Amino acid sequence: MNQLGSRVLTTQRLILRPFRATDAEQAFSGWMSDPAVTKYLTWERHESIFLTRQLLAAWEQEAKLLTTYHWAIVWRETGVVIGDISVPTADMRSQWAEVAYCLSRAFWGRGIMTEALSAVIDFLIGKVGFLRIEAKHATENVASGRVMEKCGMQLEGVLRKGHRLLSTGELVDIAIRAILREEWEARKAQQ
Repeated sequence: MNQLGSRVLTTQRLILRPFRATDAEQAFSGWMSDPAVTKYLTWERHESIFLTRQLLAAWEQEAKLLTTYHWAIVWRETGVVIGDISVPTADMRSQWAEVAYCLSRAFWGRGIMTEALSAVIDFLIGKVGFLRIEAKHATENVASGRVMEKCGMQLEGVLRKGHRLLSTGELVDIAIRAILREEWEARKAQQ
């Protein structure tokens, strides 16, 4: 395994880079305060930019560590920060990582998160050396599941009533999807 940290990744339309404290206003207005974006997430929407500023200042410091994998998703055309993709959990011994993401509602439905997730999977498997990348989504969040499917992540199972929505208190089912290194290699060989 090569601990490389949150290196800058570029795609056709995006730049994935470490967060900066100065991204707080765009993050707050773009997705962190939006109840539609945060509905299925493991954290509550931000009601004050003060919280967003504190969080991004901490993320900026964490980005200095080679064990941190957390990117701001930047729309190349404008330089605006439009989302977030990270590895909240990883097991270096077993060589797997979990990815999580969110995107400003104004950018939904354009294949942007598929583009970002694909780049992160390529980096985590191809450069860092993980053998397995997994992600979870509420089964009713069909769009998130489709993003994972488009990136080659296969459904492995469902955790029934596996997550309580912070927004409503409702218990929802959680799907687990993953892609293994050999599956990723086979997809790359076909492209």
